[in-house]
Amino acid sequence: MTREEGYAWVTEELKGPGLVKHVLATEAIMRALAQRLGEDEEAFGLAGLIHDVDYELTGEKPEEHGRVGAEWMRARGVDEAVIHAVEAHNGDMLGVPRESVMDRCLYAADPMTGLIVAAALVRPSKKLADVTVESIGKKWHSKSFAKGASRTQMETCRDFGMELNDFIDLSIKAMQAISNDLGL
Repeated sequence: MTREEGYAWVTEELKGPGLVKHVLATEAIMRALAQRLGEDEEAFGLAGLIHDVDYELTGEKPEEHGRVGAEWMRARGVDEAVIHAVEAHNGDMLGVPRESVMDRCLYAADPMTGLIVAAALVRPSKKLADVTVESIGKKWHSKSFAKGASRTQMETCRDFGMELNDFIDLSIKAMQAISNDLGL
């Protein structure tokens, strides 16, 4: 599946603009991670882009999220490594272990997008350009701030060899690079 095919698919399946922005942000982070780690940028980007393709169908059934999408992906001929990463991003619920670097990166990148968006929205400008590692750090331990963004999950960046602040910095820059697409 090409990036263009993946984008067309997710915009067909995901009607909520916030969810489309989330997958675009995840794609950007995954591409940046692939570049940093010397991995396949197209595969990493595609995993980020299509990881929540089934979310509007399975959002109320978390035990199915990722599994339904994986079935759809197999029917479309998506590479099995990408499919495994998609399943593993909800692997705690599905019983799918995070085995590859791509699996681990997607698991950590998924909640990072929400944390960074929340940090942008509390800035006076409401722009990603004003988000810094320091501004994220000030909010990191506040349980009420971006409470859906699992800090524990993001901290697994160490499983692919990155320190947390470096991962946050890379993620901010990746999202800033597509800020127009994200409306921030």
